[in-house]
Amino acid sequence: MVLMAKGIGPGDAVFIPSFTFPATPEVVALLGATPVFVDVLPNTYNIAPQSVEQGVAVSKKQGLKPKAIIAVDLFGQPADYPKLEKVAREYDLWILADSAQSFGATLRGKKVGTLALATATSFFPAKPLGCYGDGGAVFTDDDELAEILKSIRVHGKGQHKYDNVRIGLNARLDTIQAAILLEKLKIFDDELRERQQIAKHYNEALRDVVQVPYIIEGATSAWAQYTVKLNQDMDRSKIMHDLKEKGIPTMVYYEKPLHLQEAYKGFPISAYNTLQISDNLAKHVLSIPLNINIIESSSIDVIKDLF
Repeated sequence: MVLMAKGIGPGDAVFIPSFTFPATPEVVALLGATPVFVDVLPNTYNIAPQSVEQGVAVSKKQGLKPKAIIAVDLFGQPADYPKLEKVAREYDLWILADSAQSFGATLRGKKVGTLALATATSFFPAKPLGCYGDGGAVFTDDDELAEILKSIRVHGKGQHKYDNVRIGLNARLDTIQAAILLEKLKIFDDELRERQQIAKHYNEALRDVVQVPYIIEGATSAWAQYTVKLNQDMDRSKIMHDLKEKGIPTMVYYEKPLHLQEAYKGFPISAYNTLQISDNLAKHVLSIPLNINIIESSSIDVIKDLF
């Protein structure tokens, strides 16, 4: 919806981290624009500003018009928006925050939803604030953009729903899901505090055996996932199998970077042949449950021993 409201289309380049879920680039491709895959930072796993600059150069060589950055707040932590803003100003880009995993987090005292021109979030059940099905929201302080988004949300309506002034969508949030979210919002801050406490326990227990999540200065995380990076000599498949045997589920987010996915192999990347950080992370990251029972049952010791 935000890309539609901003007129993104054929010939436009939109810069996207390769280490994320395909929901991010697919909206660019569906509008006929070109997703340009850039690398991420080795400590936060969020989009690397320098790689965006490289992507701008690559896109211009291919005759594309650099237009926007979609910064994904991976695993719950906001991307480094102040640094991204510097890149955006230099190359006349605008930023869309993909905060599907970071709703509830903050950066330098500002809440997610206020860190970019527009922010899109998800209320899918697995997200920090989840409903009981599909749902999402868009945030912006730009009044003109907000009015266009409201129109797009209901089939491009003008003065009323039978007055269509643009191509739009049926993108209304279901009333039942909205009611659920309103109730869950009442305890959301408590849930965020509990997630932070669990993450703190994990950090203290695991920092000596694996690379634990790194939070940038001035940021808080919504802890959508607790994701560690295993050492090069650790057998991820064996660790996952052994933890499953102990009743501890695990998941890999994400096994294959987007620039290596079959659907996206034809799109540009910001570096010649490879995005090294994204490629490396895909081989070594592992997510473990953010569950207070893990701490209270001493299963965290089991996890540490199996690492």
